[in-house]
Amino acid sequence: MSDPSPEPTPADTATDSDDPYLWLEDVTGDVALDWVRARNADAFAELTGNERYDELKAQILEALDADDRIPYVARRSEHLYNFWRDAAHPRGLWRRTTLESYRNDEPEWDVLLDLDALAADEDENWVWQGATVLRPEYRRGLIELSRGGADANVVREFDLDERSFVPAPEGFTLPEAKTSVGWIDVDHLYVGTDFGPGSLTSSGYPRIAKRWTRGTSLDEAVVVFEGKPDDVAVYASHDPTEGFERDFVGRSPDFFTSEEFVLRPDGSLVKVDVPDDATTGVHREWLTISLRTAWAVGGSEYPAGSLLAVRFDDFLAGDRNLTVLFEPDEHTSLSYDVWTRHHLVVGTMSDVKSQLHVLTPPPSGDGDSDGDSDAGSTAGTEWAKAPVPGVPELVEAQVVGTNSYEDDEFFLDSQSFTEPSTLRRGVVGQPEAVEVLKRAPSRWDATGVVARQHFATSEDGTQIPYFVVGPEDPSPATGPTLMTGYGGFEIPLTPSYSAVMGRGWLARGGTYVVANIRGGGEYGPTWHIAALRENRHRAYEDFAAVARDLVDRGITTPERLGIQGGSNGGLLMGVMLTNYPELFGAIAIQVPLLDMRRYHLLLAGASWMAEYGDPDDPNDWAFLQTFSPYHLLEAGRTYPPVLFVTSTRDDRVHPGHARKTMARASELGLDVRYYENIEGGHGAAADNEQAAVMWALVLEFLWQKLGSGSD
Repeated sequence: MSDPSPEPTPADTATDSDDPYLWLEDVTGDVALDWVRARNADAFAELTGNERYDELKAQILEALDADDRIPYVARRSEHLYNFWRDAAHPRGLWRRTTLESYRNDEPEWDVLLDLDALAADEDENWVWQGATVLRPEYRRGLIELSRGGADANVVREFDLDERSFVPAPEGFTLPEAKTSVGWIDVDHLYVGTDFGPGSLTSSGYPRIAKRWTRGTSLDEAVVVFEGKPDDVAVYASHDPTEGFERDFVGRSPDFFTSEEFVLRPDGSLVKVDVPDDATTGVHREWLTISLRTAWAVGGSEYPAGSLLAVRFDDFLAGDRNLTVLFEPDEHTSLSYDVWTRHHLVVGTMSDVKSQLHVLTPPPSGDGDSDGDSDAGSTAGTEWAKAPVPGVPELVEAQVVGTNSYEDDEFFLDSQSFTEPSTLRRGVVGQPEAVEVLKRAPSRWDATGVVARQHFATSEDGTQIPYFVVGPEDPSPATGPTLMTGYGGFEIPLTPSYSAVMGRGWLARGGTYVVANIRGGGEYGPTWHIAALRENRHRAYEDFAAVARDLVDRGITTPERLGIQGGSNGGLLMGVMLTNYPELFGAIAIQVPLLDMRRYHLLLAGASWMAEYGDPDDPNDWAFLQTFSPYHLLEAGRTYPPVLFVTSTRDDRVHPGHARKTMARASELGLDVRYYENIEGGHGAAADNEQAAVMWALVLEFLWQKLGSGSD
């Protein structure tokens, strides 16, 4: 690893002399944007305008716009809702259908909102951010739209029967901000937004939650909860489950901790007294608790990564007799849990391979607690366990939807690196009812392409799993290798089918590698915690270990090995560039964090200090400076070719990270190029056309630098 500059200036006292490229943090300033446009032109001149790029972009766009993609749905009463983009509707359609119609190859869709028409009528670049529909009538919805794909959005109430927005002052309407909003009932909302000076946290998220009544101004909304200025955010929500109506408020002191309270009708608060870093879920009478660290309570100790359950009201009354629903081991971790009406579906991973089980809670003392006769509860006091029906072996399988208010229906999606998605519908307790609803067609010829799992040994001896997808016997002669990773925020990388990577890399003869490094969630919270803050180096050592293992196995050589990653994965790529440049032949760095001295001062950066550390604390800066790529580039050192990709409209990770590092790299004479989409948000693309351009640039750059320059 290269040595950082000695005793760099703390972030809050940085000046132009310390950082000559601070002017590039002016996101929409004329001078900065002129700089961006000039670099974009250079990148396009180098990477586009040839037959291979044009064909690659067309192939990617064709896959993204394909009419025979699976239209994934969310159940709301008798309707299945879907948001859809294609060539004719690049901004998208919000629509719905029935299950009976959805079973057909060409369902009959009832279009609720045409976003392209709305954008044209209002002369705005609207990007869909989602909708929350009020149950049980499902007539009114809160639609969130952003300009150009930013995290900040506007909120408008929508009448699903009339297919139109409800204008203010009758309808709920919120201006652009990083807003959190949810229904209480048809006339009331919980809302956190920019209420004016002092209403946002240092991370730019709501610090105050209010109860807003229809027909009144936002200024008249009543405060129900306040957090602290240095919290990440606060929230308020209403659980409308009949017979179990509850209101919750809470604050997140940092990215991984929270304090949650039950909000009583009189305004008093009752704390849900679990560890601050635990994740809770409440469904009807049950409270589930997912632990990030070990917890000793009630005379028992529960290990990190466990999933626990207890009746909610009993827990509030002091009961700490908890039931262990899942306990991790060396190879197996909890991925998620999701309720149907009467059952809990638990997804786990064993060495990054998915497993699913359904758990059925015991009945209450007087029978089924919700009064239904078909609850399926078993006798006794133990939770029953059974496999989820319809789960194929050796694929990534995930429950993508349930109808937890009403019944035990579930939607199950399964896929692998070489097998496109299959969407199934089932009903827990009725294995014979599992049906295949949709199968996505293959988007590329996977003949001869196989996926294997290997393990590399990191510097401290930890075994790091990774997947290799490519020819039966990959080698430098068969084609270049592209490796990706993430390693942060307890997010796992699992096997998935990618038309973009299939068409743009694998079908051309390349090999694709996914590294499951520490910092992610592949082995639960302990895998993540192992690479936090001062231990961040472990994630980078893991990635480097996989790169070396690929070479040792004869799969590739450093000259034929390229890497690509975005966001926290973009930081990973930046560290590989500065600390391990000899291992790689080319690097694509997308929407990255790169200036770790100032990241906490830029947009949402302050919310990530629990992950990385506080640059204003000298003790933290001592380790942060060892993985701050912007500061680690050195004159006279050899680096591989680099492509930076970011977005002007990214209001999560500031584009200044990529801009400034590109400028510094250019100053030092590195082989670098730069593309910044003026729209796109944190995904760097606002529609499929922009996504196709971005991916074609990335893959063409990597193929040029790692391949022979021709297919």
